[in-house]
Amino acid sequence: MTRRIALVGAGSMGRNHARVIAENPDATLELVVDPFEETGRPTADRYGARWVPSIEEKGDLDGVVIAATTEHHFRIASDIIALDLPLLVEKPICPSLEQTEQILAASRTAGVPIMCGFLERYNPAVIVARKLVDTPLFIRAERHSPYAPRIKTGVAWDLLVHDVDLIAQFYRGKTPASINVESGLYHPLSVPGAEDVIETTLRFDDGGIASASASRIGQRKVRSMVIQSLENMVEIDLLRRGVTVYRHTTLSDDGADGAGFRQSTEMEVPEIFGKEPLAAQFDRFLQLIAGEVDADAERESILPAHRIVDQALAGRAE
Repeated sequence: MTRRIALVGAGSMGRNHARVIAENPDATLELVVDPFEETGRPTADRYGARWVPSIEEKGDLDGVVIAATTEHHFRIASDIIALDLPLLVEKPICPSLEQTEQILAASRTAGVPIMCGFLERYNPAVIVARKLVDTPLFIRAERHSPYAPRIKTGVAWDLLVHDVDLIAQFYRGKTPASINVESGLYHPLSVPGAEDVIETTLRFDDGGIASASASRIGQRKVRSMVIQSLENMVEIDLLRRGVTVYRHTTLSDDGADGAGFRQSTEMEVPEIFGKEPLAAQFDRFLQLIAGEVDADAERESILPAHRIVDQALAGRAE
């Protein structure tokens, strides 16, 4: 069955969503919703959709992808839930835990499936890494970018949320027992109060530790994660979608000539293949619409990252 999808927001991320929707054989892009015709109509025309400034009624739609700017998510998501349409919302659901919880509660009450655009969950390198790590003990994540004036929220909601979501996934959805935070507000173009750098350390009840660093004053993009356990260390390059596994062994090889070695590190580079993360994410949204994904479990999986970011911002040093 072909699902009829509306896209709200035709900015840079919205145009990527439009392409993925249009390329999926099980979906059609019916509407591109953007208040600015000069932004929305070209995207609609490119993929054979209609441009409208707003969604007034449900019409012949099966789902909605929201890729508008974060500060408008609460209003738009509320309107879509009222129309009884399943929705995929770009991360974060809202730039506050309170608003996010309100949206999730509204979707639960209305029985409307909702999904958050935690894109890195569908990164093939992350999927492989999760199979290689049984009991993580320490995770280090870095997500640094050059400055982007169009983004009004701080880096916690814009960047950090991705990595704390992955950390929560590796720690099986547990809530950290404590979070330590340092942050900095530096760029003259940033909205007052919107942090440009944030460093967080998370400790879990079982003793696991994680640290995550997000910055938008970097001069190049960095997307990396290292997971350490007693069995191995897994290094993930999220940009290149690569994984390297390290295993350290102690052995003895004392050569007859006095030369030899006592330690060795084995390195394995698995072959990674899989769909573009945005396309894989959209496939899951179609499954959610079809009832093939547990809507309650999907909804609950959204909260850990939002709670961690909220707690981090509450405890940040300024």
